[in-house]
Amino acid sequence: MFFKNYLLKQTVGQNAYFIWKNENKSIHAIKDFKPLDLELIIGVDSQKEILLKNTINFAEGNFTNNALLWGARGNGKSSLIKSVFHKVLSKHNNLKLIQLNKNNIFDIEYLYQLIGKLYHYRFIIFIDDLSFEKIDSDYKIIKSTLDGSIQHQPTNILLYVSSNRRHLMPRDMIDNERSSAIHTDESVEEKISLSDRFGLWIGFHKLSQEDYLEIIRAYCNYYKINYDDKIRKKAIQWSLQRGNRTGRTAWQYILNIASSENLKIKI
Repeated sequence: MFFKNYLLKQTVGQNAYFIWKNENKSIHAIKDFKPLDLELIIGVDSQKEILLKNTINFAEGNFTNNALLWGARGNGKSSLIKSVFHKVLSKHNNLKLIQLNKNNIFDIEYLYQLIGKLYHYRFIIFIDDLSFEKIDSDYKIIKSTLDGSIQHQPTNILLYVSSNRRHLMPRDMIDNERSSAIHTDESVEEKISLSDRFGLWIGFHKLSQEDYLEIIRAYCNYYKINYDDKIRKKAIQWSLQRGNRTGRTAWQYILNIASSENLKIKI
């Protein structure tokens, strides 16, 4: 046990970004962690400011809120978490990020026990794309696990969760509960109480065409691509073909330019 704890402390001390391995119940260091430059995350300035302040506050040892980043897919929820972490890490090397797969969420209590006593470090546990498709036994178990964990999480641990749904479940699940429950309000409140455990709700909404083009322009400037009317028109056409305007769509367009013009882009 002593040797295992020693290895854990050595691993945590020498690395900053980890993923949780369910197979052997341990954290695995990621050496080539390359998040997007925070300045390249455009069109979500208020969300960026809120999460950055919260993360700095946590790194400095203060009490802070767990955060739920919710909203439209492809608009930078996961990228913002990683980029903000990397930004804050540059001045606070006690900060650590552990990505926990949503399918391994039952391990969260074990993870708390593993890192909760490493008081010299501050851990952000990141769960990506968490949502519940239907109310079944798995939903109840997962909700109980995460809900209880939030109530008893160590002070050196913070939860950042991304989801495409504000209440972590489809609207029709809530509506169906209202229509069928005997005690409607109580039943619905119980179903959405998990999301209420997050002190910060940070919403991400569909981008305007102006914001979308501003992202394209920022990428072009960063990667030394000449942004002109031709690029602009093709960027709009690209988004129309895909039926959405998101940061992900903008990035895919930049990769398409790089491929067609044989440009070297380092990610």
